[in-house]
Amino acid sequence: MNLPILRLGAVKDVVRFQQHLQSLGLEIPCDSKVVVGQDSPLRQPLSRSGITLTNRIAVQPMEGWDATGDGNISESMLRRWRRLGTSGAKLIWGCEAAAVSHAGRANPNQLMVAAHTLKGLEQLRAALLDGHRQTAGSEHGLLVGLQLTHSGRYCRPNEHAKPEPRILYRHPLLDRRLGLAKDYPLLTDVEIEEIVAEFIRAAKIAREAGFDFVDIKHCHGYLGHEFLSAHTREGKYGGNFENRTRFLREVVDGIRSNVPGLQIGVRVSIFDTVPFVPDPSQSSNGKLGPGIPENHADLIPYRWGFGVNATNPTVPDLSEGEQFLSLLENMNIFLVNVTAGSPYYNPHIQRPALYPPSDGYQPPEDPLAGVARQMDATRRLKRKFPNLIFVGTAYTYLQDYLPHVAQAALREGWVDVIGLGRMALSYPELLWDASMGNTVQHKRVCRTFSDCTTAPRKGLPSGCYPLDSYYKNSDHALQLAAAKAK
Repeated sequence: MNLPILRLGAVKDVVRFQQHLQSLGLEIPCDSKVVVGQDSPLRQPLSRSGITLTNRIAVQPMEGWDATGDGNISESMLRRWRRLGTSGAKLIWGCEAAAVSHAGRANPNQLMVAAHTLKGLEQLRAALLDGHRQTAGSEHGLLVGLQLTHSGRYCRPNEHAKPEPRILYRHPLLDRRLGLAKDYPLLTDVEIEEIVAEFIRAAKIAREAGFDFVDIKHCHGYLGHEFLSAHTREGKYGGNFENRTRFLREVVDGIRSNVPGLQIGVRVSIFDTVPFVPDPSQSSNGKLGPGIPENHADLIPYRWGFGVNATNPTVPDLSEGEQFLSLLENMNIFLVNVTAGSPYYNPHIQRPALYPPSDGYQPPEDPLAGVARQMDATRRLKRKFPNLIFVGTAYTYLQDYLPHVAQAALREGWVDVIGLGRMALSYPELLWDASMGNTVQHKRVCRTFSDCTTAPRKGLPSGCYPLDSYYKNSDHALQLAAAKAK
């Protein structure tokens, strides 16, 4: 029987947190004291491969679910971008995913990059800059990107309850989850070429809106990520590594030909596992059991993942990830944002949390193990690719001790930039406050309740419902509570 997971909110000081890490046998660097002022590792400038940042804090992209039906901005979106700007982060990785087409949207209220949303995108960027100046005083050293996405297998452009998957190959486990027939159509090469053109058009609009770079999203089970695992697809976009990265190369070549001067980054799920499901033997009375790997005994060697050990697909394998990063470096793409897995089929791998989203499962391991796994992968890759700028992920679960770990990871060279996702929804200024010597507001620290995921699963905007009064006191909060009670 697994021992109960210790709630980090009950760990009262950093010494006890360090002892807890040691008791778990996890290698996570953690400094005893946070350095403040210009000597802080979080405050150090970074200049490498033609890119300059004036601190080591980044904001990760997240889906907002609160755009208008035609993909334009809303007041709540403007508020969120302004708040994320108050983080003081000098690297903004887009704030949220922006779809390159209507058909590629993950939900009917996802932000779009299109001619009719250009003015809205300009307003979002302006709101972000306003928030940034409020905290940092100036825009000096700020690099602002926009994450371009096509949701592929997880497209729901018209109705929350109506999946409209655009898939590259038959996946024996994920197709079954979506109820796809054996003859469900695959994207054709011609349709893929059209999507490539959509990414290039979107990059041009992002440039016109004032963004410094675009991210060609290759993570979390969406289309770019699915290309990397298209081992079983026939034709020029599947099979060998060259074909599985053709989409990326075509998009990058098109952007550089049509939008010269626009920088490019890539957020990539560098490793993965088979999908997980709640253990039915430990699920009862409406409570989900801990996650267990879906049965895959007849699927060895496993040919439906990227960064997966084919003979033991619950174990990461970074060999193709290294090949992918080598490709990025050869293409003069130096901004790399490292993540893992997918929120749809193995959320404990992608974003470690104590409390599962409504469609997830109880954690199968102490979430700190998930943090350590992603941090270790980033450290190993950074050692091999010193010219790349690595943005790390999965820090939110560290909660009150995130500044101690972030500082240590930077000081020991595990990573170049600390990326905040869920934490930025509840307490965007956490690392700024900690490194400035400001009082850390512990009541605003994210406790990974996962409502920012459960709400979108219920068709509601994503936000921090437990801690952000804007959402906590809204009608959406009442709708979320009612949906969770069912």
